[in-house]
Amino acid sequence: MKLYTYYRSQASFRVRIALNLKGLQRQDIFLHLERGDQFAAEYRAINPQMVVPTLMDSGVKLFQSLAILEYLDEKYLEPPLLPADPQARAWVRGLALINAADSHPLIVPRVRNYLTQVLKVSDSERLAWIQHWLGAGLQAIEALLAENPASGYFCHGDRPTIADICVVTQVTPAKTFDCVLDPYPRVMRVYETCMAIPAFADAHPSKQPDAE
Repeated sequence: MKLYTYYRSQASFRVRIALNLKGLQRQDIFLHLERGDQFAAEYRAINPQMVVPTLMDSGVKLFQSLAILEYLDEKYLEPPLLPADPQARAWVRGLALINAADSHPLIVPRVRNYLTQVLKVSDSERLAWIQHWLGAGLQAIEALLAENPASGYFCHGDRPTIADICVVTQVTPAKTFDCVLDPYPRVMRVYETCMAIPAFADAHPSKQPDAE
């Protein structure tokens, strides 16, 4: 199994967590996104979108982090990353998508670069943009956790799911960009619970061999 990754990529962070939770070994292939390694012809042939992560498993090419997480959960059954109940599965998927489909895509490097290089926004305006969209996601997640009786130390039930993986990758950039986190005690309880688990802690960007 090969993972094309970059230490600061939150999407790669999600996949690293899932692989760790499943106990799966991998070979990391590091692409330095700030240097533009993802635009090289060799990688463009692998992933035409020129983003990370890409996972290669037994000759199968997988892309987009949530698709990879669901693939891993369907192929490698233990521990499950989705609840058995269909309603709970939909709720967990919905919570995960707040991060992976709504907040995160608005703050990725190519968006930040477009804001500064093309739209010529100031550094303070760019930071306000990032904090706004991360905060909007955190606010929604906090409200949803509050109304779900199955939420507690994890987003749903007594073990981590893809929702918890995505909460961690919502809070991590929020910390990086100095978002105020006090209004989100339930989110932070989930985050702290997860980060006490080695599978999460070892996947953190700061723990990666290519971290700078």
